[in-house]
Amino acid sequence: MSCADFMGELFLARDVAHSVHLNTRSYSKHKALGHFYEDVLDAADKFAEAYQGRHGLIGPISLKSARKDGAILPFLEDSLAYIEENRYKVCGKTDTTLQNIIDEIIAVYLSAIYKLKFLA
Repeated sequence: MSCADFMGELFLARDVAHSVHLNTRSYSKHKALGHFYEDVLDAADKFAEAYQGRHGLIGPISLKSARKDGAILPFLEDSLAYIEENRYKVCGKTDTTLQNIIDEIIAVYLSAIYKLKFLA
């Protein structure tokens, strides 16, 4: 897996969350998704800059499209599973600096999933 694909997954999650954020009638869902799309973008940017500092330019980001069923919670859970499954393909286990940033990205997902499951 390339870093461009990894970044594409994060950008897709941001876009889907922002879309649902703007279309929900639930205030708690609106707030949870607002925090998610802002935080995941910041974390993705942090990861991309650190990755490029170590490995050089990523190149064009692979932009993906989302399924259209509108169920945000399963979407975020699937996206998180993809990130966790591929984290060591993007950068090695011993590259703790980049792995720590991926941990931060995972924490952003887990926080949003918690809020959507139990507070929305």
